[in-house]
Amino acid sequence: MFSILTVCTGNICRSPLGEQLLAQQLADLADVRVASAGTGALVGHGMPDQSLAIARSLGVVDPESHVSRQLTPELLDESDVVFAMAREHRRAIVELNPRVSKRVFTLREFARLADATSDDDLRAEFAPGPFGGDVPSSPVERLRAGVAAVAAGRGMLPPLADPLGDDVVDPYRRSQDVYDQSTREIVPAVSSIVSLLRRALALEV
Repeated sequence: MFSILTVCTGNICRSPLGEQLLAQQLADLADVRVASAGTGALVGHGMPDQSLAIARSLGVVDPESHVSRQLTPELLDESDVVFAMAREHRRAIVELNPRVSKRVFTLREFARLADATSDDDLRAEFAPGPFGGDVPSSPVERLRAGVAAVAAGRGMLPPLADPLGDDVVDPYRRSQDVYDQSTREIVPAVSSIVSLLRRALALEV
């Protein structure tokens, strides 16, 4: 199983929406599981009305079923890639479980890197190593190799003029305009992530 985890603070606005959109767009892939958690979760709470309305407008089925939960080291260990909603969450994740540092990104950071990852970059990650080894063949192996190809691009892109460009704004208890802004930041990032994962699955090597 290839496991994706999205993380924000309370696990009621940003990370559930990211989770639901990723699950929706990858629903045909039996080997993919998507979950979410919070660094300071409002444990047991559902999504606020604004988030529920946005999720429904984007075609999410039954967003009311979401229940917030606290992030744990075990959840991180079980995840093949972790999408933090902001840099503060990425830092908290690495502090909680340093073993996962190479597979933790902010959602928008991974999307930027994914858009810059070419098929040749993917093929390089799929190639056998200098001491042999098999070309990834199963869907899970291919998806993990895709994440590794994206991770290899870290440090290759020029830094953002505004570091906040890698964060998704927190809309909790704020205006509808902020909820809409947060959604506009999440939706294209999810699309880029899904595109990268599907390229990794379909690539001929």
